[in-house]
Amino acid sequence: MSAEPILEKIESADPTSGPALAVRNLWAGYNGNPVLEAVNFQVDRGDMVGIIGPNGSGKSTLIKTVLGLVKPLRGGVSVLGRNGAPKRHLVGYTPQTELVDWDFPVTVFDVALMGRYSRRGLFRRTTKEDREAADASLELVNMFDLRDRLIGELSGGQRRRVLLARAMAHNPELLLLDEPMAGLDATAQHQLLDLLDELRSKGATVVLSTHDLSCVSSRCDKAACLNRRLIAFGKPSEVLNEQVLGETFGTHLLMVHLDGQAYAVQHHTHPDGTPEVDHSDHEHD
Repeated sequence: MSAEPILEKIESADPTSGPALAVRNLWAGYNGNPVLEAVNFQVDRGDMVGIIGPNGSGKSTLIKTVLGLVKPLRGGVSVLGRNGAPKRHLVGYTPQTELVDWDFPVTVFDVALMGRYSRRGLFRRTTKEDREAADASLELVNMFDLRDRLIGELSGGQRRRVLLARAMAHNPELLLLDEPMAGLDATAQHQLLDLLDELRSKGATVVLSTHDLSCVSSRCDKAACLNRRLIAFGKPSEVLNEQVLGETFGTHLLMVHLDGQAYAVQHHTHPDGTPEVDHSDHEHD
């Protein structure tokens, strides 16, 4: 089976101009209580942007606000040239895996096919085109051979790939991925990032939240450092430094590069001035 039906053409809401995503003075939260405060940035079409920050910093809230699942308290967003909630068939989304009911009795293929509902509607009969697109998306993420397996029988990494297949099944122009690396081993992470690069080469834009600083520093065009407000936004080589990371994560951090991977570690100083490094993995806070 060829995966070309998915990669052949990305539909564009406004192919002539404008960013894929513009966030303007965004305040968002729940029950009137802001989680995000005065956030401003924009994502150019075809870019991959990594959002980093500690737990509770507003990463998931930002993605949900872009999707239209959370209503802004102030300010707003523009998605693919449209103010407010985007056209759902132009945006693909994967939630954090812990938010999914994995005991629901559906197959891998069923989940991928759900990605076509935004185009066809929930109650319309699926077509041959829908089924072929679902199979093509599963092949892209190396899950086609398990298409008839119940979703609850899969490993964490396999489930993550199936959710990505669902997000890609309707040829989205913008992919919003909440912690897509969670549950994946190093090999699977590289495969996923290579896939995202391939989708970008066809015109897709990717915004993902992650704790993986190595992914952001090596693969993303821009980094958004978030802790309720936007601490910094720009090229990873310019913003992923000790000062910005310390302000983002609320502690004194150093960037350490080892075997091509980037890690954030906490730095302490003894009373005699001797530095001490805590090797706990603070990028996963």
